Amino acid sequence: MTHRFRFYRVGGLDQVALETGADLAALDQLDQKLWVALSCPVKGLEIDSGTLELLDLDKDGRVRAGEILAALRWCKPRLKDLGALIPSADGLAIASIDDSNPAGKALLGACKQILAHRGTSDAPALAVADVADVSHVFEGTRFNGDGVVTPASADDAEARTAIEDAIACVGSVRDRSGQPGIDKAHLDGFFGELAAYAEWSRSSQGLVAPDTADGYEAVRAVRMKVEDWFNRCRIAEFDPEALPKPKDAPPDIAAMPLARVEPGAVLPLLERVNPAWSGALQTLHRTAVAAVFGPEKTRLTQIEWQEIQPRLAKYEAWLASKKGAAVEKLGRDRVEALLQGPARARIEALIAHDAALAPEAEAIADAVRMVRYRRDLHTLLKNFVNFADFYARERGAVFQAGTLFLDSRSCDLCVRVDDPAAHAALASLSRMYIAYCDCRRPGESIKIAACFTQGDSDYLMPGRNGIFYDRHGRDWDATILRIVDNPISIRQAFLAPYKKAIRLIEEQAMKFAEARQKEVDAGMAAPAPVDVGKMVGIIAALGVGVGAIGTLFGGFVAGFMSLSWYAKPLAVLGAMLAVSGPSMLLAWLKLRQRTLGPVLEANGWAVNGRVKVNMPLGAAMTHLKELPAGASRSLDDPFEDKRARLRRRLLWAAAALVLLALAAARFKHLWPFAGH
Repeated sequence: MTHRFRFYRVGGLDQVALETGADLAALDQLDQKLWVALSCPVKGLEIDSGTLELLDLDKDGRVRAGEILAALRWCKPRLKDLGALIPSADGLAIASIDDSNPAGKALLGACKQILAHRGTSDAPALAVADVADVSHVFEGTRFNGDGVVTPASADDAEARTAIEDAIACVGSVRDRSGQPGIDKAHLDGFFGELAAYAEWSRSSQGLVAPDTADGYEAVRAVRMKVEDWFNRCRIAEFDPEALPKPKDAPPDIAAMPLARVEPGAVLPLLERVNPAWSGALQTLHRTAVAAVFGPEKTRLTQIEWQEIQPRLAKYEAWLASKKGAAVEKLGRDRVEALLQGPARARIEALIAHDAALAPEAEAIADAVRMVRYRRDLHTLLKNFVNFADFYARERGAVFQAGTLFLDSRSCDLCVRVDDPAAHAALASLSRMYIAYCDCRRPGESIKIAACFTQGDSDYLMPGRNGIFYDRHGRDWDATILRIVDNPISIRQAFLAPYKKAIRLIEEQAMKFAEARQKEVDAGMAAPAPVDVGKMVGIIAALGVGVGAIGTLFGGFVAGFMSLSWYAKPLAVLGAMLAVSGPSMLLAWLKLRQRTLGPVLEANGWAVNGRVKVNMPLGAAMTHLKELPAGASRSLDDPFEDKRARLRRRLLWAAAALVLLALAAARFKHLWPFAGH
């Protein structure tokens, strides 16, 4: 290793310091066993997911250590010093770009293009807001590196008109400026159509007369109706009754025969014809019949009709072989002019010039990437390679979703979860007390896992409500859904046996009272004679029990009083340890094992280091209520139970007198009035 890294210890974990560009440049030399994390999810973190998606090269929804290193390698040739990424901030300084190599030069050109589009060409830095939408960066530009030219790209009218003709005939492709244009493929296709049409058009010479086209179109327009009329006449010769009879409903004139159907009839062209077809028949007479039989021919036999068809066969075959139909609408003269003129060469030169700018234009995406890396990459490193943000506490780690206020506490260690049940299965190994909450706002809902690391759990239960503030300051209604129960503090463990004993006594007393109440109610419903003997027996039994308890208690008191003065506190302490010791020992062992890893790994992280949550860190993650500094407080509570207060004061006074008497007995030789 050529670089000397600096490490620091926080929370019992050795972490590498990433403070200089040299640290980032040499990060690929650092053994990944020393990284705190090796992968993290793209979603659910307090960092722009767009940046994480850029880092996620294989698009599997996770950012791995190798992709972090790939991002740093990508940045290195484009920046003069990787220190430009430290600390994370919005705004890539133009002066920090290294234009001494092609990648940096292209990036610099892209940044200037974006700033020019926004009207801030002289700005010293490019911000994330500047690249929020780069789809219109090339609006109004003639050349933008995509290999597509628009009519506006051409300097001369001839090339501009040729591009417009190409768009009209073979279609267009969208230029980066947003305007329709053509690329090399469209240009080649257009001139290929021109050449094919010109060749096909030239092949008609000598095949047909000049008026053949009009005659062909006239014949084609009436061909089916003429054939139908002659067929009807032949049927009439065979059986006049076989012809369809007209219906009573008004007929469709155009659907009726061209003329009256009679056996052996000759088709009239100018008189006594179907009015719907008279114009077409006149055109047929003028363009086709007159050309073959002369203008005086106004009636047509079936044989004469069939003589007209071969005369148009060559023209029909020529039409069937048509090529370049896409450019036919330009006309033969325009097609020949385009083929013979310099338009193609000029357009090809324009396309080549535009394509030469491709590296600079493609660097627009690089500018977007670099600006996002400038803002977010170092932040991610401080939550990936090390957990500096988590331990620093000023900003909060990217996996901390916000703060939950509930049960007179605020919990900063809250992470977003998708499925509380699935998350709890792994997160329970963290040895932390976790409350899964459903958080709601109008039209929105999220779920969080809040880690309580200070206080007690007496009043934490599913159904309790609180308020969750996310990292953007928005408030959510939070309701506890489920609990992963683990010790929160040694204090809670010390008091737990006594609280359990009190609850047990209360439950047993309540059950006893309910049972007696049921017996009394049953007795009042069906009165029975009093059994004096039984009552005397019960009273005697109670007396014996009370006497036994009193004797036992008296024995304890007598034994305690017989102890020396220094043994009495030890006896009290021993009794307390006998009751609370096992609970405190178990809690201490679990609190020593509290770790953040399983909580994050249940969300898809790969936590490499042992991120312990010890007592001091736990106290920093969960804050108990306390009065502000300098605040005053009145203890005169108008709703206080005065009798209960008096009993407490008498109890404390009696305890003080006992301690004072013990002290006086032990140190009576120091008492100034001992002789009296």
